[in-house]
Amino acid sequence: MKKIYTIFVILGIIAALGIGFGIGNKIAGQAAEKKFGELKVDTERLTAEAQRAAESKAKEIVIEAKEEAHQIIKGAEKESRKKQSELDKLQFRLTQKEEAIEKKTEQIEKKEEDIKTAEKKATEMQAEIDQILEKQKEKLQEISGFTSDEARSYLLGMMEKELKKEYANMIKDYGDRMKQESRRRAQQIITMAIQRCAVDHVAESTVSVISLPSDDMKGRIIGREGRNIRAFETLTGVDLVVDDTPEAVVISSFDPIRREVARRSLEKLISDGRIHPARIEEVIDKTRSELESDIIQEGEKVAFDMKMTDLHPELVKLIGRLKFRTSYGQNVLKHSIEVALLAASMAADLDVSVPLAKRGGLLHDIGKAVDFEVEGPHALIGADLAKRYRESKGVVHIIGSHHLDIEQQTIEAILVQVADSISGSRPGARREDLESYINRLTRLEDLALEFKGIDKAFAIQAGREIRIMVKPDQVDDDEAILLAREIARKIESDLSYPGQIKVHMIRETRVVEYAK
Repeated sequence: MKKIYTIFVILGIIAALGIGFGIGNKIAGQAAEKKFGELKVDTERLTAEAQRAAESKAKEIVIEAKEEAHQIIKGAEKESRKKQSELDKLQFRLTQKEEAIEKKTEQIEKKEEDIKTAEKKATEMQAEIDQILEKQKEKLQEISGFTSDEARSYLLGMMEKELKKEYANMIKDYGDRMKQESRRRAQQIITMAIQRCAVDHVAESTVSVISLPSDDMKGRIIGREGRNIRAFETLTGVDLVVDDTPEAVVISSFDPIRREVARRSLEKLISDGRIHPARIEEVIDKTRSELESDIIQEGEKVAFDMKMTDLHPELVKLIGRLKFRTSYGQNVLKHSIEVALLAASMAADLDVSVPLAKRGGLLHDIGKAVDFEVEGPHALIGADLAKRYRESKGVVHIIGSHHLDIEQQTIEAILVQVADSISGSRPGARREDLESYINRLTRLEDLALEFKGIDKAFAIQAGREIRIMVKPDQVDDDEAILLAREIARKIESDLSYPGQIKVHMIRETRVVEYAK
């Protein structure tokens, strides 16, 4: 502050000097001296005042600085005390935690010692147990007569049997649930499949309707708890449908001979009125014998009409069986007669052997009489049969070559092939779906018979169900459940079919004894 006032004074002096020079040289000299004196006095006075003010201001600043420093020191001391208090609390907590850790460490060490002691005791006890078990094992071996390996095998066998039973029960429960959940969907699929499979054709080829004297007869056919109908279906291999149709029941089977046996047997049972399992079995056996006789008579009649009385008796029987066989909806026996007549007519016009063409035409489909039982093309099966029953080489060649399974070498063979095509291709003669349908049903039965323990298998319900009878001494109830599942999976993987197929497994033990 003192310097500031000094600067002001100097500036004033300079200004005064300038003014003095402006007034004049004369006045300037006098006035300047006078003014300089005054200014000097004023300057000294101002300088003194400025100095005093500066000293006062400096004192105030010093006092304020000291006060501010005091406040800062006071705040710092307060904060330091607060921090020290927090540090003391933390130190106290750390001390407590250290004490707790020490206590826990002591407890852990004690527990480790207890565990070591317990392990030692357990080891000793295990050694004692091992000794006891070894003695017991030796004792058990003495009592049971089993070695350790034999006992293990026995126990594993029992466990396997128990697990198999549980697995079978699980499969059965799961199957029941699936049946309930999928019933509506399965009905839709089956309905659509039947509609695509020429329903009228299948019905007339696989179904027979039996008239009843009254609806009361249905109850007698079914029997108590279904034993009569179950025995009838088991013995004949057909499906007997007893529904709301008034005074009628339906027999369904893809095998016409089975269906004919069932039809005749049921008619006899209804006429006789005695319907029970023993009587059913007796009538069916008798009907089979009668049908075999009728087949032979039909074959002899055809042979006589075609003037071929020198045919082997077995061939005559096979010809009679063709009456119950259809191919693409066409009766095979009628088809064979038609082919024989067509081939003979063409042979006469071409001046070749009429008897050979006629005989070959009649026997060309003889293999279809047994193709349900023998694997292979029916043409080659028929050729083997003709050769076995001492037919001529010309006839054997005609039979084997009519579908070009072997190369044709005679005109008569060509004529029979042409006649076969004419008979089969005329309008209304055949329907293409039935052959594949029959083959599928046959394959369905053959597939089931491939499994071990199967006694009989019958495809029924137009191929929507296969009824399988197992050998009770080889397959128990639980294994029957598993076997049914395996057959169902095999059908799914190997066959193509519309809708779904029901696998119906039957296990029945029958005991027969005679009182003498």
